[in-house]
Amino acid sequence: MSESSLEKTSDAEETVQFYPDHFGLELRVVVGITILIVAIGIMGLLLPVGLGAPADPLNTPAHVKPEWYFLALYQLLKYIPKTTGAVLPVIFVLIVTIWPFLDRKPETTHHAGRVRAIVIIIGMILLIGLTIWGEVS
Repeated sequence: MSESSLEKTSDAEETVQFYPDHFGLELRVVVGITILIVAIGIMGLLLPVGLGAPADPLNTPAHVKPEWYFLALYQLLKYIPKTTGAVLPVIFVLIVTIWPFLDRKPETTHHAGRVRAIVIIIGMILLIGLTIWGEVS
């Protein structure tokens, strides 16, 4: 036998055909995973794991609080009507967003800057105060 024919037979012996071998292996894996998923689903149906009583949307527990970044709005909703409390922050954000486009005149005095600084300081004090108040209440 020549050397080239030996190389061809050794390469052919090391390869695995796709259809009968690889296809059969993949089919067994798919069937096994499907059986596992169906078994877990059946166990979930027959032996459900409950975390407690089902949620009641009409009964909120007293200990529930929002994340820290919503505490000021949560506290605001406790003391003003619900509709006003939901619309007021949106209107405030819109005003803050649109204000630079409306106020285009050049400033000649520092009075407007002082007024803006005072409004910002009061707003931040209110925001921080409502957040802290919402956390401790």
